This record gives sequence, structure tokens and C-alpha cells, in this order.
Amino acid sequence: MHIFQVARIDLEFGISYADDIALAEKVLYQMLDEHEKVLKHPDPLVKVHKLGESSVEFVVRPWVKTENYWDVHWDITRQVKERFDAANITIPFPQREMHIRR
Repeated sequence: MHIFQVARIDLEFGISYADDIALAEKVLYQMLDEHEKVLKHPDPLVKVHKLGESSVEFVVRPWVKTENYWDVHWDITRQVKERFDAANITIPFPQREMHIRR
């Protein structure tokens, strides 16, 4: 019998307020489901975590064997950017609007 340790990866990703929350959630779950090193049990979690200043923030929590932690962390981070770009989901960055009065 092979016993292995598991770890949960805690990631956060933001989307624009103008983007479709359901689509982003679908893309994130699909990505986790397709990743060969993400464990099926415990189930991975994707939830809207908070409403930030510039974005709607998702928390993404897949479970992995401990030896795969960093590989999956880096894979998922890269894939979020690539898949969000492909789905026309915007990853916003903080912006400030300034009004100068004379």
C-alpha cells in the first residue's frame, strides 16, 4: 500500500467587474479537472472570495500530492492567464483615476 501526503494549494485570481463570473468559474473548474496532478478527492474548490477595489476575486483550492505542490501551483498560475485570455476574461490591475482642478 502506497501512502502519500496531500496538500491544499491556496490561490487567488481576479477578474474584471464587467466579466462573467459563471464563465470564469467554469474555466477555473475545467482547468483543475483537466490537470493530471490535481487530486479528484478531496474536491477542488473555486469560489468568489471577495469584491476588491479593482476586481472580483476568486479563491482556487486544488489538492495535490505534496511532491507536486509547486509544479501544480506554477502550472495553474500560468494556465489561468492563458485560459482567461482565450475566454476574453480580463485580469485587471489596480488603477487610480485623478481629476485635476484648477
